[in-house]
Amino acid sequence: MAEKELSGESGTAAARGPLAGVRVIETGSLIAGPFCGQLLGDFGAEVIKVEDPGAGDPMRQWGSNLPQGLSLNWPIIARNKKSVTCNLRHPEGQALLRDLLETSDVLIENFRPGTLERWGLGPDTLAEVNHRLVVTRVTGYGQDGPYSRRAGFGSIGEAMGGLRYITGEPDRAPSRTGISIGDSLAGVFAALGTVMALLSRERTGRGQVVDSAIYEAVLALMESILPEWELCGSRRERTGSVLPGVAPSNVYPTRDGAAILIAANRDTVFNRLAELMGRPEWRTDPRYGTHAARGENLADLDKLIAEWTGAQDAEPLLNLLHEAGVPAGLTYTAQDMLTDPHFEARQAIVRLVHDKLGSFPMQNVAPRLSDTPGSVRALGPDLGQHNDEIYGGGLGLDTADRARLREQGVI
Repeated sequence: MAEKELSGESGTAAARGPLAGVRVIETGSLIAGPFCGQLLGDFGAEVIKVEDPGAGDPMRQWGSNLPQGLSLNWPIIARNKKSVTCNLRHPEGQALLRDLLETSDVLIENFRPGTLERWGLGPDTLAEVNHRLVVTRVTGYGQDGPYSRRAGFGSIGEAMGGLRYITGEPDRAPSRTGISIGDSLAGVFAALGTVMALLSRERTGRGQVVDSAIYEAVLALMESILPEWELCGSRRERTGSVLPGVAPSNVYPTRDGAAILIAANRDTVFNRLAELMGRPEWRTDPRYGTHAARGENLADLDKLIAEWTGAQDAEPLLNLLHEAGVPAGLTYTAQDMLTDPHFEARQAIVRLVHDKLGSFPMQNVAPRLSDTPGSVRALGPDLGQHNDEIYGGGLGLDTADRARLREQGVI
């Protein structure tokens, strides 16, 4: 990577993670674009988040159950990032962004297609400023096509990509997961595309555009629904907690009121479950002896297993299943995660100190790398916290220049 002197970040801090030395300018807001930035920052990239001088990213206000009105989302999605303010609708703000991008590696944006071009900041123009720049664009529908100019949120992408239709109970309207899965998936694919574009740049010397659409990120996970329909005339429907033809794999009750998952649909695993239940004859029973037969008799088999689990308490039952080699587990809540010894042993949850809330738990970096692991180094910054560092120490704007830009509403 080229030498960078913009932020004055110490060599010790920059040496963490495989993306150390990569500078990312993030202009996106909410989840899809910023989650891409979060992932790159987790693995060592220097992520400079550009926010509007007024209120900043709406995520600063979203996701709070606290009387102080503090966001519990912001410290996570903006972790490892620096914040500068810049009004990109103002010509001087656009000039500031161009100056930042001269010595940067990646631009992340999730504006509607055409917005950057309208501001004179389209990829072709930016390539004249920095031909090595990777421009990562995250939108609802992509940069082209008849829907590209539509407003697109994650929920719409989840519906268009096919996920919403198959989620929920069969006798009810389509449901949703309890998180913004479409936005996050688009961010994951954007981060993957960014890293691939950086790798390609090492061979070609040039950056390129990464185009991540929410509906396509969702579609990428939809397994074989397309050939199932076109070649077989079969359409997947909502099936609640089971998958048609896959049994036993469901949530089962216990005597003490817990709900445990048992996934024993593979023949060898099912045989172990049958032995544990004292029903070895099921291994050769024509109703249950094969994967296909169990799928056809799913409801009856689930009823028998539920009767067995319902007569036992969860903890000893799970111990029996684990010892027998049958995949099983609780349906975890946050409380379960925070007290689970496996989470603790693998440090799946990391804690940093929030200046107002104290100890602040969050999910750690995934995946794990053996030699150059990622890390969570800081919680989300205050709005404009790094203006002086980036604009003053990096771009060389003196105190008077910065004061003038503040007065004009540029920063």
